[in-house]
Amino acid sequence: MPLGMPTAIDPVGAGLVASLARPGGNVTGNAILYAELSTKRLEFLKDVVPGLSRVVVLWNAANPANASVWHETQAAARALGLRLHSQDVRGAQDFAGAFARTAQAHPDALLVLDDALINMHRQDIAEFATQEHLPSVLAARESVAAGGLLSYGLSLPDLCRRAAIDVDQILQGAKPADLPMEQPMKFELVINLKTAKALGLTIPPHLLMLADEVIQ
Repeated sequence: MPLGMPTAIDPVGAGLVASLARPGGNVTGNAILYAELSTKRLEFLKDVVPGLSRVVVLWNAANPANASVWHETQAAARALGLRLHSQDVRGAQDFAGAFARTAQAHPDALLVLDDALINMHRQDIAEFATQEHLPSVLAARESVAAGGLLSYGLSLPDLCRRAAIDVDQILQGAKPADLPMEQPMKFELVINLKTAKALGLTIPPHLLMLADEVIQ
C-alpha cells in the first residue's frame, strides 16, 4: 500500500527507505534529520540558561530511528561543552521513573526528543518541568503552549502542505519508490515568556527577534 508520510525520523537509518533520493519501496514523504535541530536547541538553551552545563535528555529508546538522533545530540553537546544525561523511556509505564530520576539528578535543563510516544505525554512532560522549575527545550509549539520554555522544530503547516503534494502525486499514479523524500527547511522558534518569568530567566533580545511566536 503506498504511503506518504508527513514526518519520518531518519528513514534510511530506520530501514524505511533505501535512500532519500530513491526510496525504492512504498514509502515517501518528509525526512527529519536531527543534526541541525539538536545543535540549535542546545544553543538556544545556552543563550537562555546562565552557566548551563548538565542537560537531561528525555527520549524514546524503543524507536529504532532515535538511535541516530541520540548520537547526533551527543555530538552537538560535546561541541558546545555540555554534559548530557540520558533518561530513556520505552513505554507509558516508564515516564514516572524517568521523571523521578531526572528530579534526583538536579540538571540545569531538560531537552526532549520528540516522537509519537513522547508526544502522547506532552502535557505530563510540561507539568513535570514546571513542577521541578526546570527550563525545557522541546520540538513542538504545543509543548510550549502547555508550559514548556521554548521549542524549535519543523513547521507543521509546511509539513502538511508537502505531504499533500506527495499524496496528490501518488493518487495521480506516481510510485512512492520514485518520489524523493524531502528534507524540510522551514523551522519555527516558539518561546513562552510566562514560563521564563516563572523560572527567573531573561530571554535575550536577539532570541525574541528570531522567534516565530512569543507566548505571553
